[in-house]
Amino acid sequence: MTSMKKYNVWLPLVFAVLIIGGMYFGYQLNVHSSGQKGFFSKDKRNSLQEAIDLIRLKYVDSVHLDTLEGDAIEYMMNQLDPHSVYIPASKLKETEEDLAGNFEGIGVEFNIFSDTVNVMFVIPGGPSEKAGLVIGDKILKVDNRSLLSEKLTSDEVKRIIRGKKGTDVQLEVLRNNQPVNIIINRGKIPVSAIDASYMITDSAGYIKLNRFSETSYEEFMSSLEQLQKKGMKELVLDLRGNGGGFMNEAVDIADEFLDDERLIVYTSGVNSPRRDYRAKRPGLFEKGKLVVLVDELSASASEVLSGALQDWERATIIGRRTFGKGLVQEQYSISDGAAIRLTVARYYTPLGRSIQRPYDKGKKVYMDELWQRYSNGEAINADSNKINNGKEYKTKSGKIVYGGGGIMPDVFVPLDTGSYQRSISRMLTNGTFNKFVYNYFLQNKLLIEKFSSAADYTKNFNQSPEMWTQLKQYVSKDSINLDTVPAKDRDALQKRLKALLARFKWRDEGFFEVLNTNDHVIDKALEVLRK
Repeated sequence: MTSMKKYNVWLPLVFAVLIIGGMYFGYQLNVHSSGQKGFFSKDKRNSLQEAIDLIRLKYVDSVHLDTLEGDAIEYMMNQLDPHSVYIPASKLKETEEDLAGNFEGIGVEFNIFSDTVNVMFVIPGGPSEKAGLVIGDKILKVDNRSLLSEKLTSDEVKRIIRGKKGTDVQLEVLRNNQPVNIIINRGKIPVSAIDASYMITDSAGYIKLNRFSETSYEEFMSSLEQLQKKGMKELVLDLRGNGGGFMNEAVDIADEFLDDERLIVYTSGVNSPRRDYRAKRPGLFEKGKLVVLVDELSASASEVLSGALQDWERATIIGRRTFGKGLVQEQYSISDGAAIRLTVARYYTPLGRSIQRPYDKGKKVYMDELWQRYSNGEAINADSNKINNGKEYKTKSGKIVYGGGGIMPDVFVPLDTGSYQRSISRMLTNGTFNKFVYNYFLQNKLLIEKFSSAADYTKNFNQSPEMWTQLKQYVSKDSINLDTVPAKDRDALQKRLKALLARFKWRDEGFFEVLNTNDHVIDKALEVLRK
């Protein structure tokens, strides 16, 4: 009976909050779309104001209206589609930094081993390098606040260290077992959209694009020009794991591959008239063989780019079916500093394919569909790799492509189903593996420094057997016996050791240049180029 009374007390409030949220949401969209005063006009007292005043003045307990309004808006977003979202003010800056191509901070990469923050990389020319921070420093304090805690997360460390450009932060670090105080003036730190760009063969270039940020096209063009200077005639564009970003960046990159005024993508929605995006300038790589690599985590802008290139038969798409996100979001600011990213249209490939997969069964079923691809064999067997009830379209030459569920690759490459023993998986996920490589690098800097490039290192580094022996000794204290590891797993682990070690000097480019020598999707791409 008591619980029922509590329920009856809260039920009117819940309905009131939903009404408030709905009207508030409508007001914001009205302001952005028409520039009018909306519901909060002082010329008119309305039911929203009345409801707020009633709750504030009459409700039995004190109420945080801002929190309730946020919860109501978030609830409404969840009833629309999987990609319309409410972003609280506290998370907005971090969310926008992911796509801005930069953030404000000190310019280091770190990892937490046990209870200590270890500097793993210092960005060349950045604030930390200018102040004298080096790889191997252990950060003990930030502005006299101790970082020695086993409960401290990476996100918490970032929030403590980052700050407004031009402000100072004082670090106490441990170097050679001696405490050192360093004052760093924070600056704007670039976040590269290109993980790697290098010549993968004498005639073929390789570019791995990790996101479509505000700087993606600019970075892509720089990489493309450098590769052409090195004699590139063919290109492998790797979009695996690329979850998308700004559609205009994808359109600009597609323009570099397509001639004339070819249609790249168009958008359309109930309240958004059709808008076409076409190639508008001579492209830098309109001729020459092109291969695009995709997987189930390639989404949104990645699908815009690969879909356009597939429709015009400009590229061979290799890998597995993409995510299937074909919805366009626009961001609207809210007066309390929060924002709404609202789906306003769908995008379509040049042939009219909608890439968006169904979401009518709810957000959970929609997201779980990715796991279903593993369990039902789609990620492993080419015969199972299909779009259920997908509509067929024909390219100019008569090749069949599909809409309604992502981009289906022209050449299917199954997921590598190899799995490590449980103890090995634990070693890879709990930091032990990375910590060993970190310590090995600190002890063998001179060995790594002698290599002139990542390519030189990839070809001539011959310390893998020695590293493996040391790793076996290192992990034996955790009761991990690497002598029982199958030969295939040992080779994969040795390759990963070598790749992680390369990353300390040549960053992601060195990492992928090593790792790609043992990647069956890359092997298939090079095979297609040879044909």
